[in-house]
Amino acid sequence: MAEATLLISSKNYSSWSLRGFLLARLSGIDFVEERVSPEDPRTKAELLMRTSSILIPCLIHGDVSVWDTIAIAEYLNESKPLARMLPEEQRARARCRSISGEIHSGFTALRSSLPMNIRFRKPGFTIWSAAQADIDHICDMWRDCLTTWGGPFLFGARPSIADAMYAPVVTRFMSYDVALDAACQSYGATVLAWPDMAEWVAAALEEPQEIDELDLDF
Repeated sequence: MAEATLLISSKNYSSWSLRGFLLARLSGIDFVEERVSPEDPRTKAELLMRTSSILIPCLIHGDVSVWDTIAIAEYLNESKPLARMLPEEQRARARCRSISGEIHSGFTALRSSLPMNIRFRKPGFTIWSAAQADIDHICDMWRDCLTTWGGPFLFGARPSIADAMYAPVVTRFMSYDVALDAACQSYGATVLAWPDMAEWVAAALEEPQEIDELDLDF
């Protein structure tokens, strides 16, 4: 019997579910997935960003239920310290927490203009200035981390909480044909080659559900 259950929604559309999955895999916790239908009204509201309450993913571990990806990350980091989900160096841990918190609560223009849709491809997609400002800031952070800690992940050789948090951004850049410099392209390729990420993407491409509001031809 698995140690925990992770409630998720759509693998194609749900950036929050992807983060929860990668965090659980990073921790090494033995878990099973349980799907909540994207057509569930509260889940669909989350996917369409029509609610401020993000209740999926939710990790159920014994008598503990944890939702919100930052809360899940901190809970798993405390529960599975040997997994080293945060960098060892204090300065790196501080930066990891800071940039993870920023993607968790910010970049609203990017979220609304480039919603996650792994199956979607739009060459030459027009990116408005507010979303481009978010993209530029994210790339600045990526380059700074890669330069400071040597890559190929943001804080060195191993993925961390921050890489799980930014993985959906990598899919957005791929879907909407975002132009990236060599360093950010290389980082994106590293994330997509991460076995847990590759597993998720493969499942998303086979997922039968479609949400018309997120499959519009922009």
